This record gives sequence, C-alpha cells and structure tokens, in this order.
Amino acid sequence: MLRKLFKSVRHFFAEYKQFGFTLLSVIGALVLQLVGQASAANVLLIVCAAINLVPLLWGMIQDLRVGTYGVDVLAATAIISAVLFKEYWTAIIIVFMLTGGEALEDYAEKRAKTELSALLERAPQQAHVYKGRKTIDVAVAKVQVGDKILIKPGEVVPVDAVIIEGTSDFDESSLTGESLPQSKSTNQDIMSGSVCVDGSITARVVRSAADSQYSQIIKLVKSAQNSRAPFVRMADLYAVPFTLLAFTIALGAWALSGDSMRFLQVLVVATPCPLILGAPIALVSGMSRAAKHGIIVKNGSALEQLAKIKTLAFDKTGTLTQGVPKVKTVQTFGSYKQNDVIRLAATLELKSNHVLAQTIVAYSEQKKIKLAKTKNVQEIAGRGLRAVVGGKEILVGKLNLMQEEKIALPTGFKLSNIKDTAAFVAVGGQLAGVISFEDTIRPEAKETLALINKLGIKHTLMVTGDNQVTAQRVAKQLGISDVTADALPGDKLVALESTTPRPVGFVGDGVNDAPVLTVSDVGIALGARGSTAASESADIVILTDNLGQVATGLAIAKRTIRIAKQAILTGIFLSIILMFIFATGKFPPIYGAAIQELVDVVVIVYALRAHSDVAKKFRSKSVSTQ
Repeated sequence: MLRKLFKSVRHFFAEYKQFGFTLLSVIGALVLQLVGQASAANVLLIVCAAINLVPLLWGMIQDLRVGTYGVDVLAATAIISAVLFKEYWTAIIIVFMLTGGEALEDYAEKRAKTELSALLERAPQQAHVYKGRKTIDVAVAKVQVGDKILIKPGEVVPVDAVIIEGTSDFDESSLTGESLPQSKSTNQDIMSGSVCVDGSITARVVRSAADSQYSQIIKLVKSAQNSRAPFVRMADLYAVPFTLLAFTIALGAWALSGDSMRFLQVLVVATPCPLILGAPIALVSGMSRAAKHGIIVKNGSALEQLAKIKTLAFDKTGTLTQGVPKVKTVQTFGSYKQNDVIRLAATLELKSNHVLAQTIVAYSEQKKIKLAKTKNVQEIAGRGLRAVVGGKEILVGKLNLMQEEKIALPTGFKLSNIKDTAAFVAVGGQLAGVISFEDTIRPEAKETLALINKLGIKHTLMVTGDNQVTAQRVAKQLGISDVTADALPGDKLVALESTTPRPVGFVGDGVNDAPVLTVSDVGIALGARGSTAASESADIVILTDNLGQVATGLAIAKRTIRIAKQAILTGIFLSIILMFIFATGKFPPIYGAAIQELVDVVVIVYALRAHSDVAKKFRSKSVSTQ
C-alpha cells in the first residue's frame, strides 16, 4: 500500500515538476511558520517565487522578440509587486495559481485526449500467420500481402484482410463510430483496428500494415495529438486592452487613495490564468469529442475554421451519392452491338482508377466479354482515354472530348436525350455508342443538407465533373444552392477559390478531390477507408462512410469555439469585477489571490463542457453519430 502511494507521489512530481516544487515550498513554509521560524519561511517563499519567475520572464522576452505580446506581464508584475510589498504569501499564492493552472491544463488535455490515445494504445503488434497447418507470431510490420492469418476472439485485426473461413461479429467503433458490432463472414473485408468479438476466423491479407486502415488512422491521430491549437492566441488578442485596463485600475486606485498597496490588491486579481486556460482546454476537449464520433480533426485551427465557414462545397460522386454507379443503358450506332461498345470501352478503361471506368470493366466481366489487346493507352486529363485497337483509333470519355475531336454524330441523335452521366465511345472518328450510368443519392444526404442549413450554412455548392443535367437534378433534390458541373480538377480549384462568402469548406472522397481539399479553407475527407490521398490532403477526416457526420462535426466545432470564447470572456468579466472590488482596499491581497484560484477552477470546468456530447441532438435514423 505504502509502495503504491510512494509510486503515485513520485509520478505526480515527475509529471508536474514546477507545480510540485511550489507545493513542497508552500508546505515547507507552513511548517517553518508553525514552529516560529517566520524569517526562514519568508526566505523559502522568496526563493520559490524567484525560481518560478525566471521561466515566466524568459517566456515574455522570447514573445517580445517575435513581436507577440501576452498577458503574462500581469502575473509577473503582480509577483514582483507582492515581494516588494513584503506580501510573500500573496506572491506564493499567485505562483501556486500559475503552476497549478498549468498542471490543471495538462491534466485536462490528457483527460480530453482519452479517445485519441485509445486508438494508439490498441495498435496491434503481432499477427498469427499460418506456416503450413501451424501458426507463428510475426511482427505486424513483416506480414505480407497474401499471407493467411488467424484472428482469435477478443483480438484486434492486425492488417486489412478478407475472410476466407469462419464467421464473427466485429467491433468497428474505434474506426467508424458505429456502436453496434458488424457481422462478417467468408469473402467479406475486415479492417485493421476492428476487434473480433466472437469466433476465430481465418483471413487473407490484402494490405500491408503500412497501407492498412488502422495505420492511416494512427497517422491522422498523431497529427491531431502533436498539433498546437492556434486558437490559444485568441487570449492574447485581449492582452493589450486587458493589461492596460488592469494597470489603469491599479494605478487609479493608488492615485485616488494615496495607498500604494491598492496597486498590488488590484493586480493580484488581474492575473490572467482564466484568460490563458479556457480556450485550449475547450479546443482539445472538442477535438476529443469529435474523435469519439469517428471524426479526426488534425489541428485546432481546422476546428476553428470549420466553426466559421459560410460556404460548404461538395463533390457529387461518392460524397452526395452512393459512389457505386451502375450501367443503366448501352446505346449503339451503326453496325456496332452493345458487347462491341462495352469491349472497346473496358479495354481502354482497364487500368484506370476512375469509378466509372471500374464500373465499365466490372460490367464487361459480368457479361463475360473478352477484352481486346492494346498498348499505349493515352489519358486525356479530365476528359477521357485514347488508344488504337485493331488499327482504328478509339476514344472513350466525356462529351467535350467528342466535341474537341470533332466526332461525327449519327443522324437523328440528340444530345438532349442524354440525361444521365454517360461515357461516349468513338471508333475511327464516328460515334459507336453511349454508355449511361445511374448513381443513387445517399439516403442520409437530404437530411444532412437540411441540418447544415439549420446550423447556419446558407450557401452550399456542388462541384462535379459530371454533366450539367445530372448535377442540377441532384442539386434540386437536395436543396443545394449552386452547381459547377463538367469541371476538370483545375476548374474545381478555380470554383473554390472564387466562391463567396468565405471561409469555404469542401467535402470530398476521391483522389481527384485531393487538390481541392488542400486549397479550401477547411478540407473534409469522407471515409478514410477510401482515398489515402484525399485523407492526407484534408484537415478533417470522417472515418465512417456517412455524410451525416459532416453535420455532426460542424455542430461540435461551433459549440466548441463558442465555449472557448465564452471561457475567455468569463475569465475577463470575473477579473474585471474583482479588480473594481479590490480597488476599494477593503480586502488584503492574500484574499484576492485565493479568490482568483476559485475563478481558475470555474473557467476550467466551464471549458470542459466542450467534451460533452452535443451530437446527440442530431441523432436520427439517417444521421448516425455513434
């Protein structure tokens, strides 16, 4: 018992050295005071104040060198004044307040980051890899694609894999925010980081540890944990007026009363701990709350910007829609049959990563159509592909590619009849066929857009490479304000850069969204299991494939920043009231120092409200937040 207590005490002093030193000094001074050694107690208090004053003054000098001005000058002036007035206990209470406030902030940050840290702590270290009929434990980093692995009940899935034998429920809550276990069986994918709840399963590795889902999330989490919150500087925005006001009241009280002690009495309650602590604690708490809902915010400035956005832009395919288009119709011309058109299109699209290309290839496989042989497929950026098959030039792509290449249209063919997303196939300068696609709108999309509007985002924009007719139809169904259609990647950048009002956020999920996510004021990537490029370019990554989490993240950001501002203003308000009260000279400085400690606690507890679950207000059948 004593050993455990000693270990805890040692850990405390190792974790909070400055506060621990101050605490020991206070205890030592109290003991000396009680045994009648007041002079020795005063010396100890002066030494403690001086030692703590050195880093405070050094920090002020460093700030001034880079042109910043903080509120620490008030605390330093109050400590020095207290020592000069021989109010040693008042000085030590101010020091105790400052070091204790820093310790409380550190504790609050650790408490708030619990959900983020949980992801890192659960990172699997080994995998059970089959060698013949037996399994051996191999370091996760050495597991290779194609290896057969065993996952036992209660274990974390070490790498992304596909089940080849067995059935089990998997807890994916730490990855997606989904609270209910997901049942998985043969031929279904399982994500690294999910937990095998019941039943052993055998799986085939599909991605190495470095490329697996959990590894990508850990990179994002580390980025979030290591980031400093720029919003903390908001306290320093008030530094000059607040400091001037404090000195004005202090000097005024001294001048009017003729009592120099009034100067100290005012400065004691003007110490800026509430001003400094409120914002960062609220921000870290809000980031932690977002993480619990499967929303990784990479830094505090991203959370601040998200709360401020006036315009929210969306990609269409895979973001507002399901992102799994299907071939709807295949229209042919001349002597070409449907299988001919599909064969040529799939031949060119075989190695493309575009979602429509993959749909065409999958359709050809479904129809068991044998592809042609071709080399040197040329990509025409943002418009389509070109190749030679059987001695004839083949073009597959958008309508604008056909127009640029002056492809002859069949007699009687009307472009106005093409109302869906389509891929045009031309052979030897003649239009051979049109493949039309359909992609259903996400079931949660309409309610999400309504919630976003309710949260104050009145201007929404859809930026898509799809045709104008399809884009306008989707926008009308969802109530989106403006549409930019037929957009190449460069056009998307221009659309985002010219959009007003600002700041503007962008929600996307694909590789081609990565540049837009980078240039937007706030980039939001939907589904980290999707494009790694999009996730790395974004400021905020939503781990679950649910558009409703955009509204949840927006609600959390707005509430967090509101609480951060309120925490700062609460600190200022309470300090000003106390300054006027203590300017009367009716209370000794030591009382002011003690009261300011209570103000610290009030502000910190208030800031921790950002950790509470605001998202529950937005729970519905289509906007999941768990």
